[in-house]
Order: sequence, then structure tokens, then C-alpha cells
Amino acid sequence: MSSTIKVAIVGASGETGQSIVDGLLGSDTKFHVRALVRPESISKPINADLQGRGVEIIPVSLTGPEEKLVEALSGIDIVISAIFFGSLDQEIHLANAAKAAGVKRFVQSAFMVVIPPRGVVDFREKKEENLNHIQKIRLPYTYIDAGWWYQITLPRLPSGRLDYLVPSTQPQNPIGLDGNIPSALADIKDVGRYVARIITDPRTLNKRVHVYNEVYTRNQVYDLLENLSGEVLERDYISEADAKARVEEARTVLEQNPADFTAFAKLSTSQLFYSWGIRGDNTPEYADYLGYLSGKDLYPDFEYATLRDYVVDALEGKAKGVYQK
Repeated sequence: MSSTIKVAIVGASGETGQSIVDGLLGSDTKFHVRALVRPESISKPINADLQGRGVEIIPVSLTGPEEKLVEALSGIDIVISAIFFGSLDQEIHLANAAKAAGVKRFVQSAFMVVIPPRGVVDFREKKEENLNHIQKIRLPYTYIDAGWWYQITLPRLPSGRLDYLVPSTQPQNPIGLDGNIPSALADIKDVGRYVARIITDPRTLNKRVHVYNEVYTRNQVYDLLENLSGEVLERDYISEADAKARVEEARTVLEQNPADFTAFAKLSTSQLFYSWGIRGDNTPEYADYLGYLSGKDLYPDFEYATLRDYVVDALEGKAKGVYQK
């Protein structure tokens, strides 16, 4: 690769995409970042902001003529897909174009908690199908999963002090089983910094990589928040049977309304909770079992935000939420 590494990213305006752009632009490595944007979205303010920070904005449709997509990837070293999880079919077109353009590494839209490849979360199966396609066409790749974000970890406080981060309209997960199921967590702001390290590392080529900051149980999260806030939280525990029932109820609703995104999102969140909150899939140990490389082993010098840091900022009104306008 040249001294400047050319990276194309799809989904730069999303939560994960913005973190990745921040990580690339803030890295000691010199990256040229090109954002592929749907032509109908080119006038959105976020794209003007990205352009003002030095990001090259290229309007192109992932479902349009492949030659246009190949042209948009001309000269690109690395492609990163942070595509919306409801549009994963389009990633196949992106991978094919990356192969045709001679891209040296393709990072598909993974960036999730650790989940079994099949049988637990439906959209995880689609990610695995996409990886299978990438491997079938022999496109060099790296598959990256990151911890459950701090930004969607905290419960609401009785006083409402965290409502600016966790709106009252946002559904809250109960606590799985006895509350002692561990889960790997990360600050969304650190995810992009991890990505900037991983994509230039020859050890991670054609590998799966797991990165996270810390591991907490739900009881430990609640204890930490109570200790730092001085407030007492109600703890709503749920059994495995009830969690499974929630998944099946959500599946039934989606089957009755296949085009309803709200129903799709409800099924996905129910399945995700069952995976990390009941089964305990989202752990470094399970990632190791599945064959992931560990970010802790690869980058022992990585300085990350702790959950305690995030909670302190949250209580002082200094934290930033996700999925907020």
C-alpha cells in the first residue's frame, strides 16, 4: 500500500460509520477517506459536514450498474461497509465491485456483539451468508465484531437524569436470569479507533477479530450506576422461557407484517437480548471458541474509555447518546 491508505466507506452517516470516520481521521496512520453516498442522500447536512472534514463524497447507488460502483472504488485499498442491517442484501453488490476493482481488504458490516453464526439472531445469519459470498469470490477480508455499546447499556434513573441519553419512549431490556450473565461492552467512540488499527494490521487479514473494552454483568452495571448516582434502581428479571416467548411473539407479528420495519426491529432486539442477556454469547471466551482474534492480545496498548468513565460523564450531562437527531 502507498503511504496514504485509501479507504472507501458505505454508511458513513450512521452511528458506526461516524465512529469509523472519526477513528480514521484521528489515526496516526494517514488515511484518505471516500464516502459512498446514495445519490438521493447527497444533500443531507451530514455529508456536507463530512466533506468539510476532508472526506471525499461520491454519489453512487449500490444497486445501480456495477461498472459505476467499480469506478467509485477505483484506486481504493480498503472498503468498509457500515451498511444498515436491514439492507444487507446490497452488500453483495459492494463485494462484487470491490473484487472487480482490486480492493486489497473488505470489511463487511459486522460490528456486533458475538453471536452464533446461525440459529439465534436472524440478521446474523445474513451477515454469515455475506461472508460466505466474500470467501467464495476470494475477496480479502476482515470480519470485526465489537462489544455492546455503553450508549445502549444504561437503564433509566428514577430521577430522569439520564433521560437525555435514554428517552422515556425507548424500550428497556429486563435483566436476564439472575443478572450475572457477563457481556463484553465498548464505547461506540472507541469502535472506530479499533477499526483504524485492525484494517492496517497484516495479522488480521482474512480473520475474524473481536474488540471490546470491559466485561460487565447486568447486576454490576446496575450496582455501578446506583453507587455513582446515589439512586436506587428497580430490577426487572426475566426467565429464559419468557425471553424465548418474547422472541416468538415478535416473530409472529413480523410474519403477519413482513414489510413492517418496526416489527423487524422488535424481533431483532428480542433475539439480540436472548443472545447476550440469556445465553451469554457476548463474551471474550465465546469469541475465542469461535476462532476470533482478540483485540486485547493484538493491541495491549489500546487506551479505551471505561464504563465508569462513561457513567460519570452521563451523570454530569456530558455524554452523547446514539440514534438521536
